[in-house]
Amino acid sequence: MFKKILCGLITLSIFGSAGVLAEEKKPVFNVITVEGVITSPTAKYIAGSIEDAQKDKAEGLIILLDTPGGMDTAMRDIAKSILNAPLPVIVFVYPSGARAASAGVIIASAAHIAAMAPSTNIGAAHPVAIGLGGGEMDKTMSAKVENDAAAYARSIAKTRGRSEEWVEKAVRKSESITAEEALKLNVIDFVAADVDKLLAAIDQKEVSLANGKKKISTKDAVINNKKMGTRAGILSLISDPNIAYILLLVGLAGLYFELSTPGAILPGVIGGISLLMAFFGLSTLPVNYTGILLIIFGVILFFAEIKVMSHGILSVGGVISLVLGSLFLFDTAEPSLRISLQVLIPAVLVISGFFIVIIWIATKAQLRKHLTGPEAMIGVETEALTDIANEGNVFLEGQYWRATSAKSIKKGAKVKIVKVEGLSLIVEETNKEQNS
Repeated sequence: MFKKILCGLITLSIFGSAGVLAEEKKPVFNVITVEGVITSPTAKYIAGSIEDAQKDKAEGLIILLDTPGGMDTAMRDIAKSILNAPLPVIVFVYPSGARAASAGVIIASAAHIAAMAPSTNIGAAHPVAIGLGGGEMDKTMSAKVENDAAAYARSIAKTRGRSEEWVEKAVRKSESITAEEALKLNVIDFVAADVDKLLAAIDQKEVSLANGKKKISTKDAVINNKKMGTRAGILSLISDPNIAYILLLVGLAGLYFELSTPGAILPGVIGGISLLMAFFGLSTLPVNYTGILLIIFGVILFFAEIKVMSHGILSVGGVISLVLGSLFLFDTAEPSLRISLQVLIPAVLVISGFFIVIIWIATKAQLRKHLTGPEAMIGVETEALTDIANEGNVFLEGQYWRATSAKSIKKGAKVKIVKVEGLSLIVEETNKEQNS
């Protein structure tokens, strides 16, 4: 009898514990934020976040998206990661005022669930020339790129059961629509004010994953906000065209200062680090190497102004080269991948002013009268200690010097030093000049 009671208590304890554990287990959603230009580090960050969500055994990954667009290759990498994700990926264009433009359209289309907050927009996904000269493509190439982008967008929309017609319009005609219009046209699945309301709306929605179908459970969901790591944050930051451009200018300015005033050390260190970081950022962007060469040539002209007195001609050439290099630096017509004029104009003015100030300081130092050495003795007046026929002696600054002169000079006459040759001074009489 006692054994039966004991077994019963153990059984109740096991089932009770299992029930408590079941009640305690709540669905977890990892949430990341992706904003700004879509670049290679962005693609790696999203792919890594999907892997982390799988390791955390999360119910899904929510991507809060706000982007003006970006690199086509990075966009395709992101779409590939989402399409092959082992768990639901929800792309939420958020907060109000955000957008999913250009590359953002494809990223949202690839999501298992696409949602937008009120007062957001999506669209304008027409492909532009990237790495093809940055200017106008010929008609044949333009048609090829456009057709490829349209077919890619349609295939993704079809996979997710969304409007193929609209995504093609977004690609071919750069059409852009509001969140409410996107919902009506079956471009997205939901419009929600925030993450909590979005989770409530998608509860028990079935999605197709790479390994089969899955019902999303959001009841009592736990939101796990994931911040971008320091390394990923730095890589993402310096891959912004404006930041990469500023780092390039700071790097060149630091090295220029170090070369023009050797021994400063700190500007050279800062310049070297900035330049290396700029090279990484530029490596992830569609760079026109002519632009880089023009910027470097501009710095060379500024440096030459110190060595060659051109009366400002080299400095003007340096400013022009710097401006042209800045305009040509990024080889694309995509606005999000070009330097903003609000950054370009102040940067050029500041860096040009910096170079000109350094040139002025260096030139002023060169023209300043020497206070030590043989040059400092030129023009100094003293008195002849002996008659100077061809040779004689003078006393200068506490020392006896051998002196020579082309004309005879009597003892006690005032003389002026006109040249220093080794340990001899070449002098001329000053009394006669004054008397005459």
